[in-house]
Amino acid sequence: MRAMILAAGLGTRLRPVTYAMPKPMVPVLNRPVMEHIARLLARHGFTETIANLHWFPEVIEGHFGDGSEFGLQLSYSRERQLLGTAGGVRNAADFLGDSFLVISGDALTDIDLAAMREFHDSHGGVATLATKRVRDTSQFGVVITGPDARIQGFQEKPETSEALSDLANCGVYMFRAEIFDFFPAPGTSRAAGPDDPEGFADWAMDVFPALLEGDVPFYSHEAEAYWNDIGNLEELRQGNLDAVRGAVQVEAGSPEVADGVRAGSPLDGVDVSAPALVGAGVEFGEDVRVEGPAVIGDGSRIGDGAFVRDAVLLGGAELPPGAMVVGGIAGRVTKP
Repeated sequence: MRAMILAAGLGTRLRPVTYAMPKPMVPVLNRPVMEHIARLLARHGFTETIANLHWFPEVIEGHFGDGSEFGLQLSYSRERQLLGTAGGVRNAADFLGDSFLVISGDALTDIDLAAMREFHDSHGGVATLATKRVRDTSQFGVVITGPDARIQGFQEKPETSEALSDLANCGVYMFRAEIFDFFPAPGTSRAAGPDDPEGFADWAMDVFPALLEGDVPFYSHEAEAYWNDIGNLEELRQGNLDAVRGAVQVEAGSPEVADGVRAGSPLDGVDVSAPALVGAGVEFGEDVRVEGPAVIGDGSRIGDGAFVRDAVLLGGAELPPGAMVVGGIAGRVTKP
């Protein structure tokens, strides 16, 4: 089974971070979040992979190359104009073959893709959608299912009191090639704006409604795994802190220098408590305190007497002497 990583979005809700980088390159444990997705695919045997690109495509291509460093055979599909959540997949249909996986390149998850594939192979439906139970449905599109896990409908970010389900759509899909029979004809997408290309298509507004209208079986696979769609700056901070705590199984590049503390820079004279990750090339002043959970990005500079707790410092961040960062993100401003 081949795979496609969706990596073309603008990441507007993560601005100003995404003014300077595409959303799949935002860091979790000082590695691009898409790198964690690439390694997840490789671990589960999805080695033949394509990624669609639009915003800063050269940054993604420059980091991942042919994918071999991450255990993949990676190719790319550039979109001059965004084709929508589903249109980019149709654009890569010739690569994807008879059965394939689609996964967001900007989400943080350790979902068991092998278990999902086993479930997908066990039923005759055209699609399988990964779902996860959530407390606050108002932040997610939710999936309504029958007792056999067949999907019966959707709600878009319903208030908890009005939600008919608590299963959030995780944006991880497995399809059979017949899915393309239910795409809108070129130029007819319900989600397209006047300036969108003819090939534009959207899962939520075009493809999934067509399956429901045609009474076509497709199913929900409920996952117990960690999942965070990194949809805003708070979720970026929380994803990093969850990862440094070990709540999601992803790799951290720096070696462990003490129980719960990983560091790629010398920590002489720095008061660091676990869990914490310190990147490479970090410069510390005197009397600096870092109370975990915390992630310090590569090349950060932290002045004398500074204090960090429950925070993420992006690569190259600078804290002046006596500064304090608690419960936030610090970085360098980059104008668009």
